Amino acid sequence: MAQEKKSFRHESLQDVETIEGILKSIVNGVSKKKMTFSDEEGEILLEPEGLLHLKLKASQDENRHRFSLQISWQVEAENEDTRKKLSVSSK
Repeated sequence: MAQEKKSFRHESLQDVETIEGILKSIVNGVSKKKMTFSDEEGEILLEPEGLLHLKLKASQDENRHRFSLQISWQVEAENEDTRKKLSVSSK
């Protein structure tokens, strides 16, 4: 049975100190293997496990500098055999 897709997105202007606090919370959440992201519009709970895929990008234009950080992982389905059954015969 496929799990329902959930998503969370937040965009806002923040000062450096607030961003630092958010990043520290993310580091703490990865360490504890549990992170909750929430705002007035929604909430999502993520529980990192196993090997994590890291994608980091940075760029610099004249007036805009940016970096993006993406971390993803596969979640094993509980009590669900995800392997397809194979049958081979010759006659």
